[in-house]
Amino acid sequence: MKRIASFSVDHDAIVPGMYVSRVDGDAVTYDLRTRKPNGGDYMSNLTMHSVEHMLATLLRNSERGDEVIYFGPMGCRTGFYLILRDTVSPNDAYDLLCRVLAQVADEPAMFGAARKECGNYRGLSLAAAKAECAKYLAVLTAQGPHFDYPKGA
Repeated sequence: MKRIASFSVDHDAIVPGMYVSRVDGDAVTYDLRTRKPNGGDYMSNLTMHSVEHMLATLLRNSERGDEVIYFGPMGCRTGFYLILRDTVSPNDAYDLLCRVLAQVADEPAMFGAARKECGNYRGLSLAAAKAECAKYLAVLTAQGPHFDYPKGA
């Protein structure tokens, strides 16, 4: 069976950051790594779910919202995938992501937190989303725009 691209990256070499994972036609998949894989520090389901609600909403409501294909968590709980049209350059994707991460801090309420809006609406925390987004924004701003996996990955 053909090995998928994300299993071909040495996860022991990945550190938190933003990486171009793959390009499929006009779709670019970004690996938004918030944690070091296999490091023992994983997002809780509450945090992962909360960040998903906030960033998916803000990204799709941004000026580039029509170019957002998907935003969602990695099953390993070490980050998220962001899939954008290739009309968004990596530098513009970085700027967009940093802006929406910062915007979470000013949001007064959790998006999609009602029973009719979410299949696990009680499993959300605005405080958890704000803390995670602030932590990841600090990583990205310290790193600056850099999209290649570390050597060895």
